[in-house]
Amino acid sequence: MTKPILLADRGVVEVAGPDAAKFLHGLVTNDVQRLAPGEARFCALLAPQGKILFDFFVFAIGEGESRRYLLDCPKALEADLLKRLNMYRLRSAVTVASLSDSLAVFALNEVARAGDAALAVAPDPRAETLGFRAIAPRAALQAGAERADYDARRVAAGVPEGGVDFSYGETFPHEANMDLLAGVDFKKGCFVGQEVVARTQHRGLARRRITRYRAEGGAPQPGTPVKAGEIDLGVTGSSQGDLGLAMIRVDRLEDALGAGVTPQAGGARLEFQKGG
Repeated sequence: MTKPILLADRGVVEVAGPDAAKFLHGLVTNDVQRLAPGEARFCALLAPQGKILFDFFVFAIGEGESRRYLLDCPKALEADLLKRLNMYRLRSAVTVASLSDSLAVFALNEVARAGDAALAVAPDPRAETLGFRAIAPRAALQAGAERADYDARRVAAGVPEGGVDFSYGETFPHEANMDLLAGVDFKKGCFVGQEVVARTQHRGLARRRITRYRAEGGAPQPGTPVKAGEIDLGVTGSSQGDLGLAMIRVDRLEDALGAGVTPQAGGARLEFQKGG
């Protein structure tokens, strides 16, 4: 990533007010109260049943009573996220607003690329190879055309994209690897859906996982069934070249590999990487 990459599918939501930190901290899967400028938290807002409704990054802006928070979220879910946050707001001294008309999200390989224009810039907490994320006025950064480079880094790091690699409202955080990607703080205390997430963590109940693979002759299209003989293992997600991600039943994959059966999808043989 030589130039900032505009992530046009991302929106920006502002949460401000005296109770903003407490409000967010009590809702999401990660620690917001200890978040400092120059950092970002990867978080999810879950349904009470523990499934991911929204995932986003939280950035802190300002100090003291003037501190506010910017949420880098999927633009397609922004309106629903605003409704959900306002539903939980009740009597909290908090305001919630969309800033997507004026601000945009960028991926970049070094802080210096953001210059002085960015309101917030921080390392992507999910993987070092993903570099930095920045929120800046839409016209402030000269974006390059290397979105495919960003996606290649993301896929190589095993980092899923909601809506492609997993379905919102149907997926638990462990299944989307949020526990492996700094997306859940298991020591922070209560948040919506916390009991289900904690039980999965302590009992090792995650049967499905986003898993990396390498395909012979190029990765199949997202949504292609993955099979080992007649056994359904899962479905493919995003890819770049011959590398891809798939939502896989881990136990079935282990059984297939133990039996010497090579998984396939769309006629392509898939080699699944150790460690997910």
